[in-house]
Amino acid sequence: MKSRVTGFLILSLLAAGPESRGQTGSRQAPAAPVRDNILRLSLREALEIALGAEGNPRVRIASEGVRQARYRSAQARSALLPNVEASLSDIDRTQNLRAFGLQFELPVPGFALPRLVGPFTVLDARASASQTVFDLSSIRRYQASRAGVEQASAENENVQDQIRNQVARAYLAALRADAALETARANLKLAEELLELATRMKATGSATGIEVTRARVQLANEQQRVLVAENERTRAQLQLLKAIGADLTATVELTQRLELLPVTGAALEDALKLALESRHDWKAQMKREETARLNQSAVKWERLPSASVFADYGTIGAGFDDAIPTRTYGIAVRIPIFDGGRRDARRAESTSQLLQERLRTQDLRDQIELEVRVALDNLRSATDQARTAEEGVALAQGELEQAQRRYAAGVGSSIETTDAQARLQRARDNRIAALFNYNLARIELGTATGTIRLMVQ
Repeated sequence: MKSRVTGFLILSLLAAGPESRGQTGSRQAPAAPVRDNILRLSLREALEIALGAEGNPRVRIASEGVRQARYRSAQARSALLPNVEASLSDIDRTQNLRAFGLQFELPVPGFALPRLVGPFTVLDARASASQTVFDLSSIRRYQASRAGVEQASAENENVQDQIRNQVARAYLAALRADAALETARANLKLAEELLELATRMKATGSATGIEVTRARVQLANEQQRVLVAENERTRAQLQLLKAIGADLTATVELTQRLELLPVTGAALEDALKLALESRHDWKAQMKREETARLNQSAVKWERLPSASVFADYGTIGAGFDDAIPTRTYGIAVRIPIFDGGRRDARRAESTSQLLQERLRTQDLRDQIELEVRVALDNLRSATDQARTAEEGVALAQGELEQAQRRYAAGVGSSIETTDAQARLQRARDNRIAALFNYNLARIELGTATGTIRLMVQ
């Protein structure tokens, strides 16, 4: 069932053009095509740079978090492993026997116990070892640390998905800016053609001076829109460069365009199931709750006795020539009795932390369902808007062509042509906005279902 649902959503919701298919999990920043100091980027290449070793710093920060979790787990494991150490001491000392209570008189005439003994030397070379035999609390702490490593790994993957979302949005905004500039230049060309036609007709006596002036005003307006569109494109490209962690002085050329790809809607239940299977923030929260549960168990089992064995072996004497082997071994049992209420307080705290994580899990579950519902609804609405916008452009283009023919034939006015040109401009702007919203809805759905990485595979 899982493979069927996954395949269905991949094909129907996250379909991508041939230019955007490729691997995104590279840990090294690939070299994007650069010619004439121009960085040519597809969405796949932008994501590879962002997720590479020299890309977005958030990726490296999350990777360090995984390493730290592994080191913490190694520290927790050390409580269950043997502890071996060696020592060597060479002591030259004197001793006051009276300090140890040795100040009585001996019943031997002419002999008295000395007050000061020494100097004498003691050489001790020894190896010692200890091993925990039973400590359920330490076992639970180690298990909690292992869950913490899995949590950190899931959070690392979630950060990468967030970077994918951020870069995809920035790339999409840059595509919209490119399309807006292209449309502004096309509208400018239409205004130039209208001015040329009005000037020609005025020269033949078929048009008046006001029509030429009107055409010049329209041309000036379109020139202004081109300047604004160029500024918006520069801003969008800078934001894209920042998102991927590239040099802001680079010049970007995008190799993809805004497109309306065929998409089939998916059932809410299938999309929600896929989200709970794929979203890394959900996996991280589940591991966070598991860690809290194991930590609570570790605190609870601190009340149990713990046992350990110990041993040492070495030589001791006045020197190496005088040293003889000695050893010690045994078993120790520690039984907690009373610690001033510290364990009770820690247990209450860990119980509260576990309840807190369970509430966060439920809240995240509700948030995921909300995001999936909204994303599916946005995708359906954006699909209808995009199709309607395409029809609007076709109709507006036909209207402008008819108005131009009527004006050239002398049976129409320049106002009719200018109005048709303005409607075509609005239709083109509507198409750009609709395509942007459509592709944005695809990104949001990929993020909501945890499959955004499949958009570039």
